Amino acid sequence: MTNTVQQQREALGARLRELRLSAGLSGSELARRTGWHQTRVPKIEYGKTKPSEADIRVWCDLTGAQGQVADLLATARNIEAAYLEWRRVLNTGTKRRQHTSVKLAEQTKLMRIYQPTLIPGILQTVEYARAILGRSIGFHHIPDDLDAGVAKRLERQQLLYKGDHRFHIVIAEQSLLTTVGNDGVMIGQLDRLLAANGLPRVVFGIIPATAELPMQVTNFVMFDNRMVMVEGITAELTITQPGEIAIYGRTFDILASQSVTGDAARKLIGAALDKRRARPKE
Repeated sequence: MTNTVQQQREALGARLRELRLSAGLSGSELARRTGWHQTRVPKIEYGKTKPSEADIRVWCDLTGAQGQVADLLATARNIEAAYLEWRRVLNTGTKRRQHTSVKLAEQTKLMRIYQPTLIPGILQTVEYARAILGRSIGFHHIPDDLDAGVAKRLERQQLLYKGDHRFHIVIAEQSLLTTVGNDGVMIGQLDRLLAANGLPRVVFGIIPATAELPMQVTNFVMFDNRMVMVEGITAELTITQPGEIAIYGRTFDILASQSVTGDAARKLIGAALDKRRARPKE
């Protein structure tokens, strides 16, 4: 068990302890009312024991916090799976993780994507995807299944053209400027963005470098209103708690409001293209 999982158990226990204290109940009194052994309450509150769903429902009933049930249940269900280290996610290579991305996208009506430094996978060219996944293979020292991983990443892009899926993609202007591969790769990728800018199922926005941001924000993807995935350096975080998802939704709305679309977005892409084409050939 990672320290992060234990920390999440402790955080859930702390939330339950706050509910108990707010209700004016001692630990022994709560245990008496539930019929539990008196040590069960402190074990739950300090993360030694993970509460069952029935435990959480009873706890909320006795503390008058029925409105907290959905969020607490989502937290408990997701504790073991919320934090997945890349060494576990990618231990067989990149294809399995890319397959998961395809399935998640297929099950989603509205996908909201924010990326501050790179072009999101669903808009990547073959060459750009190869450079990104190839770098991941080398960095994480995982099996080299580059061709299979790239093929799966590109498979997800079919959803841009079929079904009733919709995409709202917001990137920062830095994403246009970050070098992936070489100038040739970047020119092809920027041309791809110009084409994607007019897709009927896609709202594509770029946040200018001079825009004011609400806070420091890392990349994240929202799958309808049921899940958010955040990529860190060492692990992938999956968020399913309704309260947290709502915060990500508000954050995305703020970021989207700072972005430009249509002709203004094409102008930023064109400027990045001009810079690449003007660079001396190596």
